[in-house]
Amino acid sequence: MAKSPCPVTLSQFLEKAEPLKVTINGQEMLAEVKSFSTGSFGWYINGKTTVTVDGKPVSVQIGMNMTVVGSKEAAR
Repeated sequence: MAKSPCPVTLSQFLEKAEPLKVTINGQEMLAEVKSFSTGSFGWYINGKTTVTVDGKPVSVQIGMNMTVVGSKEAAR
């Protein structure tokens, strides 16, 4: 299966991409634009929230990468 080419360069992405609103269990968070150490780029979010399990609050750690497909091979 052929890889999907990335339609933007790293420079274009860093200049034009905006933070994304992400809602997790009703809590709105902001994923920041990021260039990853792997050479890929996308968005990253890190934080904590509380989830209720069986009527009890459970603290959870959130870490999420959203990587643009093909960005590792994209032009710089």
